[in-house]
Amino acid sequence: MSDDAERLILVDAEDNVLGHLDKSSCHDGAGILHRAFSLFIFNPNGELLLQKRAAGKRLWPGYWSNSCCSHPREGEDMAVAVQRRCEQELGFRTALKFLYKFEYNAQFGDLGSEHELCSVYAGVYDGSVTVNTTEIAEWQWLQPAELTQQLAAQPEQFTPWFKLEWQHIQKEFADSIPAPQSPLAGA
Repeated sequence: MSDDAERLILVDAEDNVLGHLDKSSCHDGAGILHRAFSLFIFNPNGELLLQKRAAGKRLWPGYWSNSCCSHPREGEDMAVAVQRRCEQELGFRTALKFLYKFEYNAQFGDLGSEHELCSVYAGVYDGSVTVNTTEIAEWQWLQPAELTQQLAAQPEQFTPWFKLEWQHIQKEFADSIPAPQSPLAGA
């Protein structure tokens, strides 16, 4: 699993590798720019898998967020990292499509911050979910329209990166979200 000593990949704004540093130091103070990723897993009905971050998380514990997010480790290819983490946190593997990359910085009080060059992926999964309770307190499948309503009504319950990503996905990648299947489909 993940620990504060694992070495992350430091990058510049153009994603050129600058070096490596332990995870804890990357998130101290204003943060140091490093590679990260976010996964958006939908089911065939078009619902998004959301997770509530575990209480033991250093940054944004108890906040709702996208299906899975983490970092590639030193020497690890992004394709390997996204599958590793999906399996570690959610208990499955699925095909993932790269959508886009963006840089963001978000401060979490005095506890640290995220300063990441984040690659965003989407995939579809139709099966059971077995969450890692060290990482995830709760999880749910939610229709995009309902999620958008919840984000508007209670934005303080969601992680800052997730709000940015969801807004961009809705605007630029709506075609990546599976359309809900008709109850009569396959009948």
